[in-house]
Amino acid sequence: MIWQTSTFIMASSVKFTYLLLLVCSLGKNHMMSGGCLGKCCGGGRDMSCTSTDWRMDRVYGTCYCDQGCTATQDCCFDYFTLCPAQACLVSAWSFWSGCAETCRPSLRLRIRQVEERPSNNGESCPSLQERAGCMDYRDHQGQPCGLSSGPAFITSMEFGKGRPKQDRNGSPLDPGFCVEFSLESRSPHCTVENRPHTHWMRYFTEGFTVCVVCRPPAMSNSSGGCQGDGQDVDSEALLRWQAVGNPRCGGTWRKIQRRQQCDCPPQHSFIFI
Repeated sequence: MIWQTSTFIMASSVKFTYLLLLVCSLGKNHMMSGGCLGKCCGGGRDMSCTSTDWRMDRVYGTCYCDQGCTATQDCCFDYFTLCPAQACLVSAWSFWSGCAETCRPSLRLRIRQVEERPSNNGESCPSLQERAGCMDYRDHQGQPCGLSSGPAFITSMEFGKGRPKQDRNGSPLDPGFCVEFSLESRSPHCTVENRPHTHWMRYFTEGFTVCVVCRPPAMSNSSGGCQGDGQDVDSEALLRWQAVGNPRCGGTWRKIQRRQQCDCPPQHSFIFI
C-alpha cells in the first residue's frame, strides 16, 4: 500500500513538472514572438517589421515595430519600452582652424563628429561644421603683413576672448582702447545670414552708437591704432566698415570719440580684426 502511494505521488510530480515546463515554454515562445522584443526596425515605414500582440490602440492582432508606427498609431504596446528613441550624439567641437588666408579677411573652421546616429525617431544630427570670420596679420613666413589703409574689418566681441593676452615672450600685450561710432548705414546682407557665427551682424542699426575695441594683433605697432579706426580724421568724416565672415555685410559710420574702455551694450560691442 505504501509502495502504491509513493508511485502515485512520483507520477503526479512528473506530470506537474512536465506541465510546468510546457507552460514556461509556451510563455517563452510567446515572449519571443509577440511584441517588439528583438524586432525594432530603423528607417521609416517597414511593412515587414511586424509582430502579433496588443497594439497601442488596444486592438489585438498585427502590430508594428518600425519607426513609422508612431504616425499610424499601430505600434505594438511595448514599442516605446523596447525601442526607445535615441537622439543623435555628436562629439565636442574641435579647435578652430587657422585662417584660410593670411593678410586679408578670411574664414576659420571647426568641426565635430557623429558618435551615434539617431534611431527610433530620435532627434536628428545638428550641424557638424561651423565657419567664422578671422584675419591673420602675419604671412606664411611669420612676417607682419604691412596692411594698407582701407575699411575697418570688425567682428563679434566673442572673437576677442580667444585672443592671446601675452606676446611670445610672455610680456603683457597692450590692452588697447575703444572707439565709439555712430552707425550711418549698413547693407541689407547683414540680416540675411543665418549661420551661428554671423548672428551678431543683425544688430547693426542706423543711428545707433556702437563700440569697437582696438587691441593687438589688429593694433599696428607703428601707428598705435587699428585699420579704419578714424584716429587721423575729424568727426565729420564718413568711414567704411566691413563685417569679417560676410564680405557683403558692410556700411559706413562716423567717429564719435576714443575712450579707454567700451561702454556699449554687448550686442553693440565689436572688435577690430
